[in-house]
Amino acid sequence: MSIFFKMNVSIVFLRSHARCLVPFTLPRKRRDLYSTILQRHMSSKIPAVSYPDKDNASPPAQLELDGWKTTMKSSVQEEAVFTVPSNKDEDTPAATRRLIEMWRLLGRNVPEHITEEELKNIMECASKKSKQKYLKFLYIKENLKKAKQNKKEMKAAKKEAKKAQLLETTEEDEQQNVLFLRLWNIKETIAMGWKGAQAMQFGQPLVFDMAYDNYMKPEELNNTIRQLLESEGCNRRDVDPFHIYFCNLKPDSAYHRELVKRYGKKWDKLFLTATEKSYVDLFPKNNIIYLTADSPNVMTTYKHDKIYIVGSFVDKNMQPGISLAKAKRLNLTTECLPLDRYLQWSTGNKNLTLDQMMRILLCLKNTGNWEEAMKFVPRRKHTGFLDISEHSRGFVNRLKKAKTFNSFPKHTFK
Repeated sequence: MSIFFKMNVSIVFLRSHARCLVPFTLPRKRRDLYSTILQRHMSSKIPAVSYPDKDNASPPAQLELDGWKTTMKSSVQEEAVFTVPSNKDEDTPAATRRLIEMWRLLGRNVPEHITEEELKNIMECASKKSKQKYLKFLYIKENLKKAKQNKKEMKAAKKEAKKAQLLETTEEDEQQNVLFLRLWNIKETIAMGWKGAQAMQFGQPLVFDMAYDNYMKPEELNNTIRQLLESEGCNRRDVDPFHIYFCNLKPDSAYHRELVKRYGKKWDKLFLTATEKSYVDLFPKNNIIYLTADSPNVMTTYKHDKIYIVGSFVDKNMQPGISLAKAKRLNLTTECLPLDRYLQWSTGNKNLTLDQMMRILLCLKNTGNWEEAMKFVPRRKHTGFLDISEHSRGFVNRLKKAKTFNSFPKHTFK
């Protein structure tokens, strides 16, 4: 018994320390069982991997070394840009330009050309983000300027293409066109010059009173000069033009400076009379009629033996009655156009522009037809012409005849 006990103790001791001494081996049946259990457990956790055949497998894509190098370099540059340098001359213009050039290489929104003032503004920016925002603003501004320049170049190219297309005509057509154009220009210039010279000698005078330059603002003065130019051109193209007088035109006045500026070298060649004198000194007062919208006297007929005066001003903000008061001070006859007799006038003043007055007076001078002359009044100022029926015309004629008959003495009819 003692011997058996000793053997069991030794066996137990050996079993407990057998792992440290020799590798542990299991019986064959138990080992197979453990291996099957382990395989089942691993197959449930790890997905099955299929191993394709080596012959059918496609070769792996080759690594693009050039692309990898550029990517690594750009990443290194970007890290170098956004890292805070420890150089003392970071705020110098050269360092700032190097920083901007680095950002340009990285593809950021940076303008191509930067002035010294813009560079100074970039250096004064407090943070790097503010610098980027300012550079983006300069980039957008530069692109807009380039787009504008490209648009201008495209327009110039289109004009050149049109000119080239016109010059592609045949030599015969070109000679004929140039010939007719030259003849037309020469004849037109000669005809206008002849009519202007004839009007200065024998034409009816039409006076523009230029004594209102102190009553207007610069913008209103420019509008008046524009209307005077339009009036002079309309008169020059007419069949029977007026002899235009610019009276009370002082050499150093605003009117004179603007007229010389607009006409240039043609100012001395115009067929009109510009003088400092007043129309009262040039013409007798009995033959002068001052046309003003504030006059109580309505113009009934156009008189070819009278001198009509038109005030040269734009009276949007002027006080009404200035031209009427001036005519009364000079003891001149005043008249206004019969707008209410021929037009259904809407609300608003009855002041017309200088070029409209010129067209109306030219039409009355050539035709004497009021209805044709009133067509030059802008449509926005009235609602249409008054419809005068035959009955009303006959009634007016009968009234006129009755007045004429009653005016004669009774003994003349006996």
